[in-house]
Amino acid sequence: MDANLDRDALHTFFGSSYDVVARFASELETQGELRGLIGPREIDRIWSRHILNSAALLPFLPSSGSVADIGSGAGLPGLVVAAVRPELEVILIEPMERRCLWLTEMREALELSNVDVRRGRAEEFHGAFTVDVVTSRAVAALDKLARWSLPLLEKGGELVVLKGKNVRDEIPPARKVLRKYGMSEPEVLEATTIDGVEPTTVLRSRRGKA
Repeated sequence: MDANLDRDALHTFFGSSYDVVARFASELETQGELRGLIGPREIDRIWSRHILNSAALLPFLPSSGSVADIGSGAGLPGLVVAAVRPELEVILIEPMERRCLWLTEMREALELSNVDVRRGRAEEFHGAFTVDVVTSRAVAALDKLARWSLPLLEKGGELVVLKGKNVRDEIPPARKVLRKYGMSEPEVLEATTIDGVEPTTVLRSRRGKA
């Protein structure tokens, strides 16, 4: 675990989900670099860089319904969300076979019955299903991300994505596609988790019901 993190604070933040999340963090620490999921410099900061960064989404997600995680990779944020919100149906969309194998292994190891792993690119599932929320982490610029994500979104649903600090620069080029799908003007929000961990930037936009 990251040396500077308060274990008690982590227990308090994750509550009854802590043991499952900690198991996932441990698996990432031992297998993440070997399986090409994270870089070698990330191992000593799994919690602050990846687990808590993913968990910063939680206040912006519903307690039930459906979420699709585009380009799920190592399961960030999808597996963290699924662990903490067992009433949410979480669909992990990932094109790479070896990453899908990892996601499936983690679903079984963590006993996450609310997780569905789908191999493919997001656009391959356009018309196959829709969800209440589409999320992602460090996948693409907002204009591309919107084209891939918004056809999967129910009317009245939300795009809630983890982004870098310069995300406001991505909004103007994305406005055309956002308008096409009846999305609201994006909000850029600061999301905090526990003391000592840098806040995360979240972008949120809602699709109209019309």
